[in-house]
Amino acid sequence: MLRILHSLPRTHKLLLLPVATMVTVLGAQKIVTTYQDVQRESRALDTVVVPLDADASPGLPSLNLQRHQVGEAIDLANQALEATRRHVPLSQLKPSEVIDLDLVAEADDAAAPPLLARPATTAGDPEVAEDDRLSETAIAAAGRVNEPRTVTLDQGAIHIATVIGTIGAGMLDHDGSLLADATSYEEIPEEELSLFEDGPIILEEEIAATEPYVPEWETYTVQRGDTFAVMAQERLGLGYSEVMALLEQLPDKNVLTRWRVGTRFDYQLDEDGKLLSLRLMRDARSGFVAERGEGEAAGFEVAVIERTGEAAQRLFAGSVSGSFARSAQATGLSSTEVSRLTHVLGKKLDFRRDTRRGDRFQVLVESDVVDGESFDPRILAVQYQGERIDLTLVRNSADNNFYTPEGESLDPAFARYPFEGRYRLSSNFNPRRKHPVTGRISPHKGTDFAMPIGTPVSSPSDGVVEKVSNHFAAGRYVVIRHDNGYRTRYLHLSKPLVSRGERVTMGQRIALSGNTGRSTGPHLHYEVLVNNNQVDAMKVKLPENRSLTGDRLVAFQREAEPLLATLRSGETGPVVASTGGEPEDAAEGDEG
Repeated sequence: MLRILHSLPRTHKLLLLPVATMVTVLGAQKIVTTYQDVQRESRALDTVVVPLDADASPGLPSLNLQRHQVGEAIDLANQALEATRRHVPLSQLKPSEVIDLDLVAEADDAAAPPLLARPATTAGDPEVAEDDRLSETAIAAAGRVNEPRTVTLDQGAIHIATVIGTIGAGMLDHDGSLLADATSYEEIPEEELSLFEDGPIILEEEIAATEPYVPEWETYTVQRGDTFAVMAQERLGLGYSEVMALLEQLPDKNVLTRWRVGTRFDYQLDEDGKLLSLRLMRDARSGFVAERGEGEAAGFEVAVIERTGEAAQRLFAGSVSGSFARSAQATGLSSTEVSRLTHVLGKKLDFRRDTRRGDRFQVLVESDVVDGESFDPRILAVQYQGERIDLTLVRNSADNNFYTPEGESLDPAFARYPFEGRYRLSSNFNPRRKHPVTGRISPHKGTDFAMPIGTPVSSPSDGVVEKVSNHFAAGRYVVIRHDNGYRTRYLHLSKPLVSRGERVTMGQRIALSGNTGRSTGPHLHYEVLVNNNQVDAMKVKLPENRSLTGDRLVAFQREAEPLLATLRSGETGPVVASTGGEPEDAAEGDEG
């Protein structure tokens, strides 16, 4: 209480003189407790009624100076008032009542130890030891007590003291229930009052009004009967012309005009409910996003979304039972992967003649995995161990072509002429040639070389003999399917030197020329077929030798080593699939 008096102006000190009397007579604990109750219940601090003890006299204490209990209290209050003007040693204060007051003091010197006070006891108590009494010497030993200290007062405490001082000054009406001539001691600047001219401020609404609008992504699922044009006008706030303009911007408008039930896309709307952004994924890896440009008249800008996945390897193993394609699918390979596998092996393997039941194969596949889905499968290596052929192929990342472990290409060189030496070209390739007798168009879809009967004919490239037969017009003939996908035919032969299904290499003799069938003289009729169509053998672009050599071969073999090790060990990637093939009733010999 002394600290509170010391911090207030002189006018308030005089007003609080009766309060000091009340504190002395009734005890300060009532005032402090009342202030704490007001704080806890969040009540306004306009008026505080201080409850009195049950045995206290009604009304305010008298202010006369008679020497009775009230008079003594006034003397004590005067002494307290004087204590606010000068420093009074604590040893000169007489303890009168037990009071619990917590005052926070901030010393000018932060290093000074805090001032400790013991609870006061009733004067003359024999149980109080002499050492427990506070003395000026003890206080001085604890710190510099005579130096000024600053007391920090709570604003609520100052308000309570002001109200109680007003009450003590007698500012009550005649019945003691209402304040008369009530006042305020706070000065409020004019600029602060102008803030409230439009009514009270609701904090939550003011904060929401000042926060910028942040659009959120929403998801729409296509329902049966939905059309994008109608949905965009009803839900996305677009006009018909805006819908058409957006569709024109898309790389493939079918993703919005031919969608399926269950298709989902995400969108954002602005504050007015108009479309800001639209995002649609075709699958887990690819899609597009359309965003509105700046300005009211701005259109949409469309960007393609391409998500990159993590590369993962999978090894599939199985055996042939029935067709090779069905046996490969039984291992878990997708239809796309089976198609690529048959294309790779088809350059060296005749699935109808070279495959046998029980042949084993392994396929190492790499693909990009996005959200658990595999995309863009790539065959890295394949091994086929069969009764008629053993073949191992590895993909070269430098050119995406397949080679044997020794670096030999599946597309070997292709010779222009199927014989050694030079022979006269007696008839060119001519699809509009006329018959010399009838005059009608009689296409010549091959190239004729005049040569003596028995001249050796050789294979222009590696391949497999597809057919050896006899025809009334073509005479004896041979058909070879080459590793690069080309096919060659040789007509009017005198003697074939190979049999069906036999594998031949570049330069190997396959037949002797002749004059069988319908022929006007000894010659070789030679045809080259690309995609089963006859082409001019003298003009068609032929494959060159693509086998690897030098540094390219070294780099390829270094890359192929771990892939070949995987085929040998049979362990790699997240999935290793294996199967024994199809049931025994599968049609053996079907084309893959």
